[in-house]
Amino acid sequence: MANSDDPLSNTRLNWLRAAVLGANDGIVSVASIALGVAGATSHRGTIITAGIAGLAAGALSMAVGEYVSVSSQRDSERSYINQEKIRLKEDPEHELAGLARAYESKGLSAQTAQLVAKELSKDDALKAHLEAELNLDEEDLNNPWHAAIASLLSFTVGGVIPLLAILIVRQNLRVTITFIAVLAALSITGYLSAVVGDASRRRAVIRVVIGGALAMAATFAIGHLFKTTVG
Repeated sequence: MANSDDPLSNTRLNWLRAAVLGANDGIVSVASIALGVAGATSHRGTIITAGIAGLAAGALSMAVGEYVSVSSQRDSERSYINQEKIRLKEDPEHELAGLARAYESKGLSAQTAQLVAKELSKDDALKAHLEAELNLDEEDLNNPWHAAIASLLSFTVGGVIPLLAILIVRQNLRVTITFIAVLAALSITGYLSAVVGDASRRRAVIRVVIGGALAMAATFAIGHLFKTTVG
């Protein structure tokens, strides 16, 4: 288990995960809202207003959602740790046997597992149990504030990309350039998400680009249909 100084510790990975997902959601959500409105009207002020509203609402929603989710996870982990402390105090022999069985399940022989369990328990029994049974480190629990702030900032940064594209580009190229800018940004976030999750870069990029393109196309079509219906 990585310690708190490890660049790939739980806390760091949680921050990176929230940042990448927040940026991806910001890009897709704000672009979809803005293009949906652009399908219904060419008025730049209306499009930007809708985009900014979606940006603010989405960023705050992502932050609150991450905070609640990670807080719940952290509470569960703390509860397990407290229960383990009580069990170690009340019945250390039974817990030692359980730790040995955990090492046996990892491939050690019964004799070796017993020796490892005894040696590690002498140094820090709680740490040994948490690592072997739940892959937890009491000093490296996920921080809900880190996740919330990472989501808030990354969603905002991601959402600004389509807004800038719409704001800077002239009307006849607005939708096309926004599509291109968003798909390029999604390629980057897809690649980064694969790096963080140690997954296939190509598959991650293709998946997020196709998903984002479909979302933007659908909302633009709905906005255009709404304009046609009203008109």
